[in-house]
Amino acid sequence: MKKILFSFAAITVIFVACSTNAVTGRKQLALFPESTLQQEALSQYQSFLSQSKVVASSNNKDAEMVKRVGSRIAQAITSYYSQKGLSKELEGYKWEFNLVDNKEVNAWCMPGGKVVVYTGLLPVTQNEAALAVVLGHEITHAVAHHGNERMSQVSIAQGLEVAGNIFTQNNQKANAIFNNVFGPGAQVGVLLPNSRNQEYEADHFGLIFSAMAGYNPKEAIAFWQRMAQAGGANKPPEFLATHPSDENRIAKIQGYMDEALSYYKPIGTK
Repeated sequence: MKKILFSFAAITVIFVACSTNAVTGRKQLALFPESTLQQEALSQYQSFLSQSKVVASSNNKDAEMVKRVGSRIAQAITSYYSQKGLSKELEGYKWEFNLVDNKEVNAWCMPGGKVVVYTGLLPVTQNEAALAVVLGHEITHAVAHHGNERMSQVSIAQGLEVAGNIFTQNNQKANAIFNNVFGPGAQVGVLLPNSRNQEYEADHFGLIFSAMAGYNPKEAIAFWQRMAQAGGANKPPEFLATHPSDENRIAKIQGYMDEALSYYKPIGTK
């Protein structure tokens, strides 16, 4: 009987909490207020930076590049949302971009625009345009509320009470879920794992944002080809993996390219 009641309650919560994303147009489960996730993200981000070797931008060209490219992507996203009358979607975003000395090939963005790039990613990006593709991709995960969606799904699956301030009521369990979804506590290796739908959305809008920022979106194809080579041959088939296969991802990106190029104005042009 308890299982039946729980299942009914879970279905009710899912039905009520499903909403249509204003940009992607896809229905999403979102149980958590964005402000709550942003507050937790700021705390976790500051904690991570305090325990990591952050590369100072004052005397390091790579760190300067991360901040420069990130700022341009953020400006492009702000402009895109403004043009569509959706500026409120970015409420609370206070962008930060940091380069961390870490050999992992990775980057991530937390709610509120808290971004980290690992130095291990730069030998694969090789240039600013490819870095812009990655940052556009990772930031899209944040602004499209993919983390909220995943955290909501895990919370429902684990029967976690989500009313009110989850991080106060269920501190240990909630933080564990948060850290397994966002940033430093999540599985790393070839960027953070998300559902294939989320990955394709991040690729799609990430291309648009990087193009709007003045970076050639065609660099995305060469970048993902390099990522495929860096990953080696020992990869699971797509149906066993959270990420799309390299071949399918590149094919999708090629399909998005004409739209992305329509937004592209090289840096320095008007």
